[in-house]
Formats: sequence, structure tokens, C-alpha cells
Amino acid sequence: MENRAVRRRRSAFAAFLATLVMALGFTAVPADAAPQEQVDYVALGDSYTAGTGAGEPLRPPNVDCWQSQPGYVDLVGASGRIKLAANGACHGAVLSRLSPTYDPVIYTPTVQEQIRSLVARRDLSRRTELVSMTAGANDLGFARVLGVCAFSDEATCSAAVTAATSPKALGFLTASLIQTYGTIQVIAPNARIAVLGYPLLFAPSSPFAPIPPANQAAMNQATLAVNGTIAQAVRKVDALPLTDIKFVDVTSEFAGHAVNTAEPWLQLDPNNFAADYNFHPNKEGHRAYASALLEAVKPAQLVR
Repeated sequence: MENRAVRRRRSAFAAFLATLVMALGFTAVPADAAPQEQVDYVALGDSYTAGTGAGEPLRPPNVDCWQSQPGYVDLVGASGRIKLAANGACHGAVLSRLSPTYDPVIYTPTVQEQIRSLVARRDLSRRTELVSMTAGANDLGFARVLGVCAFSDEATCSAAVTAATSPKALGFLTASLIQTYGTIQVIAPNARIAVLGYPLLFAPSSPFAPIPPANQAAMNQATLAVNGTIAQAVRKVDALPLTDIKFVDVTSEFAGHAVNTAEPWLQLDPNNFAADYNFHPNKEGHRAYASALLEAVKPAQLVR
């Protein structure tokens, strides 16, 4: 039997999450009592979850939320063990409009707005059993930093990486991630949240050098920094009661398959560095993401 201290901690955390959700403008969705044989699955986040790299190289004009198929979400939904209710992820999405890299001109629904839309459509609710997401790199301006490192010397690249991964930037990202994970958990209290990280983009020792080797190493260190920040935020939320959240590290999955290897699992068109799908998973990469997710969450354990 639980002691009073544990019950008080759970009650306090539930009250905190309820207050957070109300403050963000979300409303509760009535429970659906009917259990399902397949896992009820919802996805949200940025381009990696939106499927970028699995389809056309360029974002179509006048499209707010660009998705490409078949990304890892579609592959997981077609696995036979999971029912994909909705994928709200958008290419270029940041966590919220408070992100320092949010662009109000090139409007892309933020993760917070994706959540609100999924709730309004009742795709994200108490019946949801699995949520997957990738988010965080855009909030640190990784696309801009990558552009700097592609066409600048080592010192300029290093300065850009240092600025993007400063303690202040990573601290803000940590707080934003914790808020996002908490919001999802209170809206979908029966769901396991799987937060996937990002692969290392480069193999600096490879003879094929799309950007200088030192800059490749700097970008890989930046990726490790954002992955570490995401993992830390997940640990902090997972330490709270009434949460079920897991960080899925994909760096080992992509080992030996960076953009400049013999068998890349990431897109790179050397003749068109402006292609939107560059440095995103190709079909093999999305299959690797799907495999990593299924192995981490074990769908048979989630069906209620």
C-alpha cells in the first residue's frame, strides 16, 4: 500500500500538470473505455518525424506542414502491431512560438500547436497508448549552423556551434522540452512517450568530405549535445510519478551510415546543398528509426 508521502507527491504532480495544460489552452478529452487490440499511436515533432528524406527533395510552395511518406511513422503504423491515429509532425517545427528560432513569416505549426490540433481532433487523448516525437534541433538553429560549417573555416564553424549549444541555449531547450513532455503526458496519461534522438551526420575519417573534417567533427559534437539535452529532459520527467517516457538513442543504429559513407542512411545531394531533405534519413534511415522505436517500446506490452 502506498504511503501518504507518495500519494501527496502524485497528487501534487497531477495538479501541476493539469494547471500547465489549462495555461497552455488545452482541454481534457473524455476517456474512451473500449480497449483496442492494436496500440493507438500518435506522432508529432519536426522533420525527422514528418518523414523528410523519404520523399521529394524540396518543400512544396504554400504548404504550412510538409510531410513525406513513407517515413518511420508510416512504417511503424504498417507494422501490424500499431494503429497510427495521426502524425502531426511538420518539417521545420520548433517547440513553441517562444523558441528563439521561431519564424513567424515562414509559418510552420509548432509542436505545441500540433498538440493542440491533435487534441481538437481527438487523436491525442486518454486512449492514446504510444506517442513518438523528435524535436529540439530546430530550436538551436541547427540548419543555420550546418550552413555555416559547410562553407566556413574551422574557427567560424566552431564559433557557430559554441553559440548554438551554449549553456543558456541548452538550458532554455531543457525547460521547453520538459514542459512539452509534461503536457503530452497529462493529455495522454495512458501513453508511453518515446522521444527519439538524432544520428551523427558525418564520418570525419571518410575520404569523402562534403565539408571540412574538423567541421564535420564539430557538427557531430553539436548533435551529441542536443541528444544529451533531450535525454536529460526525459530523465527529469521520467523521475516524476505518473509518467512513462523513454529516450531512444539512434546513434548506434546509424553507426557506419553517415552521409559520407559507402552506405549512407542519410540524404545528401552534393550537387544541391539547398535540398530540404539533405541530412535527413533516407528510406533505409527511416527503416532504422522504425526498428529502433519498435525495439524500445515493445508494442505488445502497451496494449491495454
